[in-house]
Amino acid sequence: MRKGTCRPLTDVDVRLVLTLLCKGFLVISLVTTGRGQTPTAAYKALGAVVSIEPTGFTIQTDSGSRLAVLLSSNAILLRVAPDQKDLKGATKITAGDISMGDRVLVRGHISDDQKTLLATAAIVMSKADIAQKQAAERAEWQRGVGGVVGSVDNVTSTITISTAGFGGTKKTVIHVSKDTVLRRYAPDSVKFDDAKPSTFAQIQPGDQLRARGTRSADGNDFAAQEIVSGSFRNIAGTVSSIDASQNTLTVTDLKTKKPVLVKFTADSQMRKLEPQMAQMIAMRLKGGGAGAPGGPPSGGGAGGAAGAARPAGPPPSGGGPGGPPGGPGDARAGGAPDFQRLLNRIPTATLADLKKGDAVMIVATQGTDSGGVTAITLLSGVEPILTASPSASQALFSGSWTLGAPGGGGGEEGTQ
Repeated sequence: MRKGTCRPLTDVDVRLVLTLLCKGFLVISLVTTGRGQTPTAAYKALGAVVSIEPTGFTIQTDSGSRLAVLLSSNAILLRVAPDQKDLKGATKITAGDISMGDRVLVRGHISDDQKTLLATAAIVMSKADIAQKQAAERAEWQRGVGGVVGSVDNVTSTITISTAGFGGTKKTVIHVSKDTVLRRYAPDSVKFDDAKPSTFAQIQPGDQLRARGTRSADGNDFAAQEIVSGSFRNIAGTVSSIDASQNTLTVTDLKTKKPVLVKFTADSQMRKLEPQMAQMIAMRLKGGGAGAPGGPPSGGGAGGAAGAARPAGPPPSGGGPGGPPGGPGDARAGGAPDFQRLLNRIPTATLADLKKGDAVMIVATQGTDSGGVTAITLLSGVEPILTASPSASQALFSGSWTLGAPGGGGGEEGTQ
């Protein structure tokens, strides 16, 4: 958090204003004006409560340090809802109302060793309120759209995306307004929390994108409230070596014929197709049709395959598992069956389940030539699929990048 300066808090002319958003949650800064006072140094910190003490509480700050917070006798304590746009609805609370896991912005005077803060004010968001907001946002992402960017129109502020499914490709025009929140993933991260504020100009054809907002009645247009985009790499190849001790494997890319070092983290998703399921998908890609006996489950639509799985952190696929029949995630609504919904039903796997020569499809960060890439999603057991149609299979799998709802993971499609 940035340090700021303010006059000491008094009971005169106290004014609270909204100043910034932090990791998708409302953050409030305290501005005070004391009559006849000289400005003095002040300190503010944001974090989560990790322990409660008789004299106050301790927070784990967003910068990673622990800070003991002592409450002065005249400290101002307020609770706000995470989606609150001003302080009209803020409620006064007591120290006893602050609980473990609550998110707190504190302001006061810091000790010389930077370990203790004498707080003159604390703005609190309860853990339960935050969880409820996150659940609501995950649901919105699941009802959203996702796909690969085909074109960007700077004049009309629109983005056209393509979403691939077993039944074909659907195009959706995303409308961006001045109020649309734009974020972009870092080249080496699959976490939503690491996504940075971005601009419309940063979105380019070939990017993968997800949006939440309002869909038009015909499903062809989408008014975006929030967009997250990124440039990810799709790899289809065969395993040439595995190093379980380093959580890495080397894949020979079928397209470039070059080796690629692939790293795995706790956020990487690994799944393995059973042979029968792989054959069913291969039949679909060869033209077996949606009515093929025993074919993969349907679902998807505008928010389907190309935009779904998630970095541990914005947004899942349209419809999502268990979506209502006829909804945007259901093939009966006219959309293409959703490969991501199928992917989420496939058993998880580990590096120990792989062996040299196995065929794999991977969605990964762009990475670097020397440092390799970080896997977002790996699917093994795909030999029949790549044989049937390498290009079509990659189109289906291209949207399987992990997206977690703001504030951390969870959600049906991010569960491993």
